[in-house]
Amino acid sequence: MKEIKIEIVTPSKIAFEGNVKSITIPGTKGSFQVLFNHAPLMSSFEVGFIKIETLSGEITNYATSGGTVEVLNNKVIVLAESFESKEQIDIKRAEEALSRAKDRIKIHSSGNNIDTIRAEFALRRAINRLKLAK
Repeated sequence: MKEIKIEIVTPSKIAFEGNVKSITIPGTKGSFQVLFNHAPLMSSFEVGFIKIETLSGEITNYATSGGTVEVLNNKVIVLAESFESKEQIDIKRAEEALSRAKDRIKIHSSGNNIDTIRAEFALRRAINRLKLAK
């Protein structure tokens, strides 16, 4: 069977490891899919969903906050800032993060300062988690 080995690592753990049919990653220039015999690649990726198709054809989406990916010889290594399944997302916590980010953006909306940039990123992460959870 044509399969690829993937390993997804977050700062705190190995979040996923196994052989799959494909993985789709939210690249900074658009999502891309990795299949068997994909060309070697190194890329960054951003907030979005990582989609994994198992060998049995089951598709699961995971929320991520970005990171880097390497593809080489049918092995994919993903270094992700976060990687969460629908079941792992605390909806109440994500909604609170969304509200805090919106408030910070209102307070710091006077310019393109670091607080505004951080708040906008927090807003994107919260929205992404809520999309997956709901």
